[in-house]
This record gives sequence, structure tokens and C-alpha cells, in this order.
Amino acid sequence: MRRTLMLLAALMALVLVAPAAQAVTDGEPDGDAHPYVGLMVAQDADGKPLWRCSGTLLSPTLFLTAGHCTEDPAAHVEIWFDSDVQSGIPGNGYPNTGDVGGTPHTHPAYDPDAFFLRDVGVVVLDEPVTMDTYGALPEQDQLDALKVRRSTTFTAVGYGLQKSFPTAAEWKTQAQRVRMVAEPHLLQINTGFTGDFSLLLSNNANTGGTCFGDSGGPNFLGDSNVVAGVTSFGLNGTCGGTGGVFRMDRSWSLDWVTEEFGDHL
Repeated sequence: MRRTLMLLAALMALVLVAPAAQAVTDGEPDGDAHPYVGLMVAQDADGKPLWRCSGTLLSPTLFLTAGHCTEDPAAHVEIWFDSDVQSGIPGNGYPNTGDVGGTPHTHPAYDPDAFFLRDVGVVVLDEPVTMDTYGALPEQDQLDALKVRRSTTFTAVGYGLQKSFPTAAEWKTQAQRVRMVAEPHLLQINTGFTGDFSLLLSNNANTGGTCFGDSGGPNFLGDSNVVAGVTSFGLNGTCGGTGGVFRMDRSWSLDWVTEEFGDHL
């Protein structure tokens, strides 16, 4: 199924040798506004880097991201929290040694052939990362009250490509590993396309949006620290038009995180 849909290319995490996951477009540098949002690199059992994604610290030892960022063969994750990881390469150890490492876990109902249905994963950190503030989970079904209007905005944060030009004639990409922020608005919720598990947010020059490199990154509700959902998919190779977000307010998301990893919250 993933091979037959255009959204697949944007849903995959960014393989280090070729772009394939989501990041912020038409946004601005985040600076120190969201220090609990980090860049992660998944590694296999031999320590080989596989792909990069973004995610959110929910506590000193629990990092929230997308399921397709933690799926097999990921066996270990390294995470950076600098707002500008790019400037420190190679001195900061990217892509092999981050500020902290951890073990990835993927939702038990995650299916790589229908990843968007349960696209949530976490990383349990090897040691705590202390910050003044962390991301927060929403209340169950909290997003159902939202209305499709320009005033219903989100704060999308992530690292990776800022622009994507997939054709051979437009080979240049803008892919600095800098934490970026944008403010997309709600386009679809609880429709036949989104189902009850995802959202569609705007992705254009006016609002910004997500693109390759920021899969798993947070989409905060308004200007709060509540993670309404994690960046999950896009609908075209140029990262334009819309961005798909996996909802964190559903029971299957909340119950898995709170019941399986509650001692880390």
C-alpha cells in the first residue's frame, strides 16, 4: 500500500544517504523557543545510522516520535537538542553520538504497510535530560472540538529539509539540520480521508508546514506545549499543499504511552 500512495515518500524517515522524511518548510529558526524538541538518528544493531527524525521530550527520560521513526531495524537512537545541530558537525558527533542515547519502542499495533493508522513511537533515554519545561500529552479526544478555520493553528517544530526539489533539473535541496518552526492551520479533521486517527494541516508559503526530515516532530496545539500530534506524512514530493499529522489524543495513542511508559512520565 505504501508503494502505491504519493504520501509514502514523505512518511518515511530521512535515510541518511537519501532524503525521505518530514521537516519544516517556509518557517523560521526556532532558536530556544522549544528546547525539548530534538533531532534523532536511528541506528541498527551494529550502530549503523539508518534515518533521522524529530521528536519531543515528554519527561527527562521519555522522547515521543513517530512509529515509522522507531520501527525495525532500529535498535538504538541518538538524540541532539541544540537548535543548530548543523553548525557543530562533525564536532558534536553527528550522526553517531548525540547528547543522549536511548532504546526505541513502536506501538504494538503499528503496521509498516499501513503506518499512518498507529504512527507513534517513543524512545526511553539511557539517562535523564533535565529541562525547565517538557512537551505534554493532550486529553483524550480533545481535538474533536476543533473547527476547520484559519484561526485553528498549530505550531510545527522540526529539523531537516526546508525545501525539496525532487526532479533531476532541480536537484538542490535546503537541508540544514536546524530546528525550525511554522504555524500551519487545520484543513481536515474526522473526514473520510483523515479517518479518526490523523489531521491535515496547511503547508504553504503563508503558514509554513512540514517536509522531509521532521517525521515524528511535534505539532503543538496553538502556542501551547501540548503535542496534538506527530508529523506523519505528506502528499507530494515537493512538500507542498498539506501535511499529515498522527493524532495523540486518541485512546490507542494515550493508553499505550501512559500505561506502558507511565513510570517515565
